[in-house]
Amino acid sequence: MRGSSITNQSSQLITRIESVPFSRWHIKPRVIMGSATFFDAFDTLSLSYAMPVLIGLWHLNPGQIGILIGIGYLGQAIGALLFGSIAERFGRVFSAKWATLVMSIMAIACAFAGNYNELVALRFIQGIGVGGEVPVAAAYINEISRASGRGRFFMLYEMVYPIGLMVTAQLGTIIVPSLGWKWMFFIGGGTGIIIVLLMNLLKESPRWLISKGRFEEAERIIEEIEASTDQRIPVNIKGTQEAVKGNWKELFSPFYRGRTIVVWMLWFSTYFVSNGLNNWLPSLYKTVYKLPLQTSLRAASLTNLIQIVAVFACAMLIDKVGRKLWATIAFLVASLLLGILWINGAATAYSVMYLGSLAYGVIGTVTVLLYLYTPEIYPTRMRAVGTAFATTWLRLASAIAPTIVGFILGTRGISKVFALFACVSVIGAFMAIRMVETREKMLEEIAP
Repeated sequence: MRGSSITNQSSQLITRIESVPFSRWHIKPRVIMGSATFFDAFDTLSLSYAMPVLIGLWHLNPGQIGILIGIGYLGQAIGALLFGSIAERFGRVFSAKWATLVMSIMAIACAFAGNYNELVALRFIQGIGVGGEVPVAAAYINEISRASGRGRFFMLYEMVYPIGLMVTAQLGTIIVPSLGWKWMFFIGGGTGIIIVLLMNLLKESPRWLISKGRFEEAERIIEEIEASTDQRIPVNIKGTQEAVKGNWKELFSPFYRGRTIVVWMLWFSTYFVSNGLNNWLPSLYKTVYKLPLQTSLRAASLTNLIQIVAVFACAMLIDKVGRKLWATIAFLVASLLLGILWINGAATAYSVMYLGSLAYGVIGTVTVLLYLYTPEIYPTRMRAVGTAFATTWLRLASAIAPTIVGFILGTRGISKVFALFACVSVIGAFMAIRMVETREKMLEEIAP
């Protein structure tokens, strides 16, 4: 009887969350958590725009460049697992706040690095914070969303990440030549600390509270959500989740094993291509094509501008097209564009600038889409840790890809780099076909 009562109470609270349309209550978490995600992107890419200066300053070879780029992503893999576990135990807001604090303090520390080895060590530690914030934030925003229109709501929120990359690129072209590379880290770190203070204003995810059996706390937050609008939407509950303790081992249970393998491969292939391109393009333009520093930085920033347009189109269409079809087509288009670069030998900077940037923009929609899709396919009891485990594959791919690119570039030439990216995109398309469609379904219905 007690178990039935708890399930009924959980079901009633979930119904109330789903019955409230998106309102002014949802603005604050989107802005504050979105700001943290924005500067997560800023801190991730800042090194790429400092790198052309550091290459000359510290006389770095391609192998060292790849290691310096990749080491931060290894830290991010650890951070995703660490802060994902913290989010399951202590809450989404608590975990995101501490991840952002680590990220910000270490960004400032990076500005004081005096040599290559120091910067490698500091970027690794900073990566722990960077890797922890985004997956926890994705779980949080998914959990405060309702089923109808969740794709558009989330994708518009998640656009702050590619916008962060774009702004980093634009600021990098101005700040690095005029003020120096250290200011990229000062700006990211200082602003991040302000955001940590603003996170104290956020309410915990009511779905997480419900999953922990903390119904009175969830009730108070749901009352705030309901008070923000008089409108209500009829809801038909098709699934509920009891207040039970999650376990990461459930990721490999018969029901979730297939989802886990597919989503891990999607994260790896997507970010192998996107971050392999994004982190190397500024240096490629300068070292391979001998463009001036500022021209190299501006050419690289084109990729992020294209991604913004592509992600916005995805946000507007994702609830109509569906997650599975969009991802499959995006991978196929990217593989075609990268394959053309391979065949023509990436002969000119302009061919890379246009075809490479278009490929990055298309793949960039999947990088954002996965932050929507991954939290959808797991239940609340393991949503954060499931997303964290998945994003470790993006971190590993992002660590491996720049390193491999550095060695392939030095031994086989630029065209083989794009051959590798094209092949990985084909693998991504193969895995996307096996996705579970989640469009317009309640979280509790998708993942019981």
